[in-house]
Amino acid sequence: MLKLFEVTGFKNFENTIRLDFSDVRDYRFSTSCVNGGFLSKIIVYGKNSVGKSNLGLAMFDIVSHLTTNNVTPGLYDYYLNVNNKAGYAEFHYVFAFSTGVVNYRYRKNDKQSLVYEAVSVDGKKLFWFDYEDRRGDLSGLEALTPTLNFLFRGNDSILKYTIANSSLTDDHPLYQMLRYVSRMLWFRSLDENRYIGYKSKSNDYFDFIFEGNMIKELEAFLQKAGIKENLIAKKDVDGTKRLYFDTRVPLPFFKVASSGTKALYTFFYWYKTASDVSLMFIDEFDAFYHYELAETIVELLERMSGSQTILTSHNTNLLTNKIMRPDCYFILTGEKLTSFANATNRELREGHNLEKLYMSGEFNG
Repeated sequence: MLKLFEVTGFKNFENTIRLDFSDVRDYRFSTSCVNGGFLSKIIVYGKNSVGKSNLGLAMFDIVSHLTTNNVTPGLYDYYLNVNNKAGYAEFHYVFAFSTGVVNYRYRKNDKQSLVYEAVSVDGKKLFWFDYEDRRGDLSGLEALTPTLNFLFRGNDSILKYTIANSSLTDDHPLYQMLRYVSRMLWFRSLDENRYIGYKSKSNDYFDFIFEGNMIKELEAFLQKAGIKENLIAKKDVDGTKRLYFDTRVPLPFFKVASSGTKALYTFFYWYKTASDVSLMFIDEFDAFYHYELAETIVELLERMSGSQTILTSHNTNLLTNKIMRPDCYFILTGEKLTSFANATNRELREGHNLEKLYMSGEFNG
């Protein structure tokens, strides 16, 4: 699982923003938000333009150079913070697996090219390399993979090259890390099909619904959300099967559905097709949802026990210990990201009204 993430100099973040998934308190309620000693379900709050969306983009930057999975064009425009004097953004990840801990740090310039990379496993340095000066120390990697010739690496990430071309055991922490990164997924409810990670293409986005009994599942899901119309599959004059509302005159789903209904379809698509996701980040996940529906979505995500989930929201109705807990609610100010548990000197208990405390400014200090 992801244990720690830090980013500096990227987009909104002039200074270091840190998210420590191991900062778990001993609350005895909402225990489904914690898995294996790490925070597994998180909701991030904050004012407009503080960087909630950019937090997700920062965490998923790693997808772009370690995998061939999709990164929707345009999401990473204006890469560096405007006050960035170093000339690079720095990203730091710590992954913890049963077979070891991987500490990965890298830097990228305004062209999003690697300029520095360093990896250690269980505190032992494997390598560091400066891509601009073309110097570094690869001795740890050479000892680990003595048959690997780094002269033929080209301009690829050294870490990516090593994992792809070595014969390490399947449970080696480096392989575990790559599997985790390959199954990370970012998407935004406001957009139909803009996403990062998990797969190289989602060309089944409009068609997966026709498999098995999926239309009926989607229909039941939408009806639970208050959308009463039934759904049907209908073949158009061009021979293409499409989704329709089953009204007196069938209406094409993706042309007439509201923004909220389309957002529900997007969630349903990923919920059904990304069942083995490692980290799911949903930006503005409940932008079009009634508060009761937003609670239902959170409950569904909490049942995905094998994954870590981060949501961004403005919906204060979700701020209750019945849904999550103070160490899983975070507030982003632009300068720092702090859990409610760490944002106040008050000892927060199960009976506290987190929404009222948040609205009164309790966590702004």
